[in-house]
Amino acid sequence: MTPDQLLTRPGTALPTLRSAVTGLPSYVPGRRSAGMDVAALASNESHYEPLPAAITAVAEAAGAMNRYPDSAAVELRERIARHLGVTAAEIAVGPGSVGVLQQIITGLCDAGDEVIFAWRSFEAYPILVELAGARPVRIPLDHLEGHDLDAMAAAVTERTKVILLCTPNNPTGVPISHERIEAFLRAVRWDILVVIDEAYVEYAEAGSGPDSLALYRQYPNVCILRTFSKAYGLAGLRVGYAVATPTIAEGLRRTALPFSVSALAQKAAIASLDAGEEMESRVAAVKQERARMAAQLEAQGWKLQPSQGNFLWIRADDDLRARLVEAFDRANILVRAYQGDGVRITVADPASNDRVVRLLEAHAA
Repeated sequence: MTPDQLLTRPGTALPTLRSAVTGLPSYVPGRRSAGMDVAALASNESHYEPLPAAITAVAEAAGAMNRYPDSAAVELRERIARHLGVTAAEIAVGPGSVGVLQQIITGLCDAGDEVIFAWRSFEAYPILVELAGARPVRIPLDHLEGHDLDAMAAAVTERTKVILLCTPNNPTGVPISHERIEAFLRAVRWDILVVIDEAYVEYAEAGSGPDSLALYRQYPNVCILRTFSKAYGLAGLRVGYAVATPTIAEGLRRTALPFSVSALAQKAAIASLDAGEEMESRVAAVKQERARMAAQLEAQGWKLQPSQGNFLWIRADDDLRARLVEAFDRANILVRAYQGDGVRITVADPASNDRVVRLLEAHAA
């Protein structure tokens, strides 16, 4: 009997998905490159290959792929701890920072609890919150494309368990200053976990955003979220981490899927931290290109907020957004479009960036 015939049988009951899942929007990743002449500028990946030390570490570890990785990621956690000046007990790792964020939401939120975040921000935020049965509370960005911290503080209720602060914000690139976050922390109950999501922190100019480690040491309800997917160039291996009090970090490790960070990812992350100077040199080149592009686009008439990520943001209504995406598609340039908001363009190599500048010149106001 076929599945279709089974469906017609009286009294037949089949498995059903949770309502939270059936109503869940799918995460929309940046589109992939399909040819050598395509500029893949939609996913905020590093355009550099992984650091040579990371490639070597992966090659050396590949012969042990028949073995499970260290589920506790002890060596990696100890290396991250040395890098930041904390203890391994304060570190939890996961498959990218988004994986660690899912551990945070799972570990702290019951059904009906609330998670506050700015919008627009990282697209996975509402998905992870709704999947946990919690309620996403979206607070519109301010007129400068940044977090409206006063409105976020006013949105706190007795059900608020987590607040997400993305700095620099994805997709707008706007950071939150240290002083503003510190004032916000003084106004928020200490039983609310405030997550400072710093996926792009390496690309930020010194002093533009918070000293998150200093805030963490002063406010025990702060959790720092970082990743190796961006500046370190390990997006394909999926490894990120959180810094939190030992009690919270232990809880995040408990909620993690066993063996979720592969042995190759762990070795590559350690090697990448050891090659920090080379990574910083690459980041400096991206910053230089970001500034060059922004200056040229502003001269064309585009109004940009200063970005502290490895991307630029163009605010656009749906008509302009559609025209820009169509033009980029025709030019074999992949960018990330957000309905009702605008277009995000990853900063890449100078040749790709020049293609973007030339295209936008033809569409400037």
